[in-house]
Amino acid sequence: MTANEIRDSFKKFFESKQHAIVPSAPMVIKDDPTLMFTNAGMNQWKDIILGTRDPEPRRRADTQKCLRVSGKHNDLEEVGHDTYHHTMFEMLGNWSFGDYFKEGAIDMAWEYLVDVLKLNPEDLYVTVFEGSPEENIPRDDEAAKYWAKHVPEDHIINGNKHDNFWEMGDTGPCGPCSEIHVDSRTPEQKAASGKTGRELVNQDDPQVIEIWNIVFMQFNRKADGSLEPLSMNVIDTGMGFERLVRMMQGKHSNYDTDVFQPIIKAEQQITGLKYFTFEEETESPISKEQDDINVAMRVCADHLRAVAFSIADGQLPSNAKAGYVIRRILRRAVRYAYTFLNQKDGFLYKLVPTLVAEMGGAFPELEAQQQLVTKVIKEEEESFLRTLEKGIGMLNDAMNTLKAEGKTELDGVQAFRLFDTYGFPLDLTELICRENGFTVNEEQFNVEMQKQKDRARNAAAVENSDWVELAAGEQQFVGYDYTEYECHIIRYRKVTQKKNEFYELVLDNTPFYGEMGGQVGDCGVLVNEAETINIIDTKRENGQSVHIVKQLPKDPAAQFMACVDTDKRNASAANHTATHLLDYALKQILGDHVEQKGSFVSPDTLRFDFSHFEKVTDEQLREVERMVNDMIRQDIHIDEHRDVPFDEAKKLGAIALFGEKYGDKVRVVRFGPSCEFCGGIHASSTGRIGFFKIISESSVAAGIRRIEAKTGQECEELLYQTEDILKAVKAFFNNAKDLQGVIKKYIEEHDSMKKEIEAFQAQAVERAAKQLVDKAREVNGVKVVSAVLPMNPAAAKDLAFKIRAAVEGSLLCVLGTHDNNKPQLSIMMSDDMVSDHGLNAGQMVREAAKLIQGGGGGQPHFAQAGGKNADGLSAAVDKVLELAKLN
Repeated sequence: MTANEIRDSFKKFFESKQHAIVPSAPMVIKDDPTLMFTNAGMNQWKDIILGTRDPEPRRRADTQKCLRVSGKHNDLEEVGHDTYHHTMFEMLGNWSFGDYFKEGAIDMAWEYLVDVLKLNPEDLYVTVFEGSPEENIPRDDEAAKYWAKHVPEDHIINGNKHDNFWEMGDTGPCGPCSEIHVDSRTPEQKAASGKTGRELVNQDDPQVIEIWNIVFMQFNRKADGSLEPLSMNVIDTGMGFERLVRMMQGKHSNYDTDVFQPIIKAEQQITGLKYFTFEEETESPISKEQDDINVAMRVCADHLRAVAFSIADGQLPSNAKAGYVIRRILRRAVRYAYTFLNQKDGFLYKLVPTLVAEMGGAFPELEAQQQLVTKVIKEEEESFLRTLEKGIGMLNDAMNTLKAEGKTELDGVQAFRLFDTYGFPLDLTELICRENGFTVNEEQFNVEMQKQKDRARNAAAVENSDWVELAAGEQQFVGYDYTEYECHIIRYRKVTQKKNEFYELVLDNTPFYGEMGGQVGDCGVLVNEAETINIIDTKRENGQSVHIVKQLPKDPAAQFMACVDTDKRNASAANHTATHLLDYALKQILGDHVEQKGSFVSPDTLRFDFSHFEKVTDEQLREVERMVNDMIRQDIHIDEHRDVPFDEAKKLGAIALFGEKYGDKVRVVRFGPSCEFCGGIHASSTGRIGFFKIISESSVAAGIRRIEAKTGQECEELLYQTEDILKAVKAFFNNAKDLQGVIKKYIEEHDSMKKEIEAFQAQAVERAAKQLVDKAREVNGVKVVSAVLPMNPAAAKDLAFKIRAAVEGSLLCVLGTHDNNKPQLSIMMSDDMVSDHGLNAGQMVREAAKLIQGGGGGQPHFAQAGGKNADGLSAAVDKVLELAKLN
C-alpha cells in the first residue's frame, strides 16, 4: 500500500465505525495562549475536553498535521540522526467524547491493525499503566483485561507514569494510556539479538517502536496535584502515520518509505550525491562522510515539510515565538546542506515542487500556497547563507587569535555568541574548529545556554491556581447584540506572572469580546450597587472569553452588570470592518491572488498582511483608498449570518482562509461586495468608519506585504498633525507661497555647495597624504606614518588608502582622527607587513582601541575602531607602534 492509500484506509475504517471524518486543524495555533503549534491530535478538541464546547458529534477521526521540536524523544538536534523521529509528522487519531471508552477503543485499534492492515499479531506488544501508589491510582487492570482478548499475557507490559500516564499540562485533563509497539526486526535480527520484542519495548531500539497511543482521559489534575474524576470520559488516540507506513511497506526506516523517498531522490538529483537506504547500509557499512550525507538528506527532507506546512498555515519565519521556531528549523536544514551536501546557494526551495506533488492531494493548502512557500524559503535560505559566511569569518578570526596566542581551545562564551548571533549550533562550531586543530570548551557553552534558558523561563513563568467554581453552566457570548448585560461569575482563578498578580473571571453571560483573529479584547467594568471592578483586558481561551481584573469583587457570587467601554469597542469595530473593505479593494486592484496573511485591529490602528509579490505602487494604494472610502460613504449596513453550516456559508460567497480552523457552523459578515467568515466585532454600517487612510506599505517577508492604516478620529488627528507640520515647514521658508519651488531651490543650492566642500576635502586629503608621507620615518626598513588630526571618518579612510598608494611597500600607517569629539583609530599596512612580518591590523586595532574606550576590527592589512575617549588617541597610536615593535 502507498502512503496515500494507508491514510485513506484509516479514514474509511473509522467512518464505518460511525466517526465523523474531520479535516486537519492548522499546524499553527493562533488563538490559544498556551500553545504555538499543534503538537498532538487532541489540541483542536481542548475546549470539548474541558467542557466549554458541545461534544457533538461524539465520535470523530482525522489525520492531523503536528509539529514537535522538544519533549519526549524529540529534541530538534537529534532529528535526522535516527530513522523514526520527526519535527513535522501526521497523527492519525480517533476520539470519543462521552461515548465508547476503553473496550471500544482497544477493540477498534486491534481490528484496524490486524484485520484491515494485516499486521502480524505476534509482533505487537501493548503497555498498560502500572499504577501509582503515591497518588492512590491502581494498575489499569480494566485496559489489561480488554487487551487480553487479543494478545497473550506476555505481550502485555506494565508501563510507568512517564510512559503510560498522559497529562495535558501541569493541570487539566489526564489519564492512563496504552501504547501499541511493533517489533519490526527481521527473523535474522531477532535471532542475532537473542532478545524478545517485550525486552526492547521503550528501550529506544530503532526497530521496536511505538506506533499508536490510546489515552483514557478520566481525571482532572488540580493545581495542588490532586486528581478528581472528569464529568465525561474521553478517548484520545494518536498513531504516527510515518511509522505506520514504514510497517506496512516493510521498511526499517521511515525515510525509506514513499513518504520521504521522493524528496530524498530529488535531493540526490540536485546534489549529485547518493543516499544509502537502511538496507544498503546494513549490507555494506558506509564511511563517516557518507553517514554525514545521509543524516543531512534526512534533516533536509524532514525540515522541508515542517517549514513548508507552517508557511502554508500562515506562520512566517521570524525572530519571535512561533516564527523563531520555524526559522530555527529552516536554518538547521540550511547549515546541514551547506556543510555536508556542499550547497552554498539556496537548496531547500528547489524541493518544494516534489513535496507538493506528493502531499498536495491530501493537503490542498500546500498546492494553493506553493508560490508563497517557495519564495519565503528561498529568501530565508539566501539570508541565512550570508549570515553563515559572516559567522565563519568571525570564527576564523577567533581561531587566528588562538593560533597567535598559542592556544588550542575556543572559549565557550565565544561559541555561544556564534550560536546566539549567527545561528551556529555547537556541533557546527566544533566541526570547523576540529578541522583546524582546535577544540571548544563545551562546559562553558552549556553554562551560557542554561543562563539563556533560565532567562526565558523566568520571563514566561506563569503560575495558575485552580479554578474556583461558583456555578455550573457554559458561558454565553452576547457581545454581537449588547454592550451591557446582567451576569454572574461562574468561576475565577488567581494568576501570578513575573511577580504580578491578577485574576481571570469567566462570566455566565458576557458582552466582552475576547482577543481573537487579530482583534484586541474589550475592556470595561463589572458594576453593581456595592462596587465597580475594572476589566483591563479580555482574552480568548478554550472557546470562551476570560476577563482580566486586578482585584476580585468583595462578593464574587453577586449579580453584576458587565459594561463594555463602548468608545474603544466602536473604534476597534470600525478598524475591523475597514480591514474587510481593504481586503476586498486589494483583490480588485491587485488581483485574486491576494490573500489575508494576518491582521491586528485595535482602537488606534489597523494592520493588514497579505500575499503579493511586489511593492504596491503609490498609484495602486491611492486606488485602494478611493475604493474603501467610496464604500464608507455608501454607508452599507452589516449583513450578518450566524451559525451557518460551513458549506452553506461558502455558497454565500464567504472566503475561507488557509491556516484558519473553522467549525461545523460559522458566522458570515457581509458589507456589500465584501463577504467573509468572521467571528469579530464590526461596525453596524460602513459609514461608522468615517474615513480611511493608509499610512504605510512595507514588506514583511518574501511575498508578504503589510499595510497600516487609520480610520475615523485617528484620521482626523493625523490630518491635524500633517497640517501642523506643513505650517511649521512654511514658517522656516518665510511662509513662501510656492513652498515646493522654494524647497527645490534650497536643495539644489545645498547639493552644489556639498560638491564644492567635497572637492575641497579631497584636495585637503591629497595634501595631508603628501605631507605625512614626506615626514614618514623609517624604522628597520619600514616606513612608519603616524599622526593625530581632526578629520571625519570617511576622509580618514580615504587618507589611509592614499598613503598606501603612495608608498610601494613596507608601510605601517597609524592615524588617530577625531570628529565632533568622536575618536577613530585607523591602521593601514602594505601586504608584505602581513605576509613577512606576521602583523594583523584587525587584532592590533582591537587591542589599541581599549585606550579610546572602544572596539573595532577589519582585515589583516586594514582595520578601524571607534571609541568614546578622544583624549586617548595619542596613546592608542603609540600602542599600535608598540605592538608592531616599530616605536
